[in-house]
Amino acid sequence: MAISVKICGLTEAAGLAAAVEAGARYVGFVFFPKSPRHVTLEAAAELAAQVPLGVAKVGLFVDPDDAALDAVLSRVPLDLIQLHGTETPARVAEVKTRTGLPVMKAVGVADPQDLHALWDYGLVADMLLIDAKPPKDAVLPGGNGLAFDWRLLAGRQILKPWLLAGGLTPENVHEAIRLTRPPGVDVSSGVESAPGMKDPERIRRFIARATAPVL
Repeated sequence: MAISVKICGLTEAAGLAAAVEAGARYVGFVFFPKSPRHVTLEAAAELAAQVPLGVAKVGLFVDPDDAALDAVLSRVPLDLIQLHGTETPARVAEVKTRTGLPVMKAVGVADPQDLHALWDYGLVADMLLIDAKPPKDAVLPGGNGLAFDWRLLAGRQILKPWLLAGGLTPENVHEAIRLTRPPGVDVSSGVESAPGMKDPERIRRFIARATAPVL
């Protein structure tokens, strides 16, 4: 099974080029001002124009209102909306209807109880992103470099296509894939030299390890 790779939190052309050239299936732009990976509409529009056909442009939002969605979509031609806040299943459905775009919902996991939400969101979202649940005092809902116990997902049937996220790096992504067998993986901080600064070489290494055959 071919693994799809999403490189999230891209802010500059060098990281984007490395992701595309190495074979990323998805590239993500963060529209959340508290994040060190936040991009302006102008910067996102310039980056989106450099993405070739066949690579999906993903916009990450955290509890966006309709005005925020409209503002981004009026300038940036996204292919997929990623909701990474406390959006309810009903809100996920609203966003799909309003934007006309597929929606991927992030679900934070720390223990087995958290897995129940995968069913509720799987009924309405087009994709799921299974991430480490952030600490209670965290400023960011994701991109914290935290992993969860991947064994929680071993052998589990997920209702919709999904990406594994949370603490992935070039050094551990192959083992994470071996344990969970996901359709795809998502990385942000794990391929950075500093918060918000993507390292092209780490991006290339991550994608190479993620797409290497798993025995």
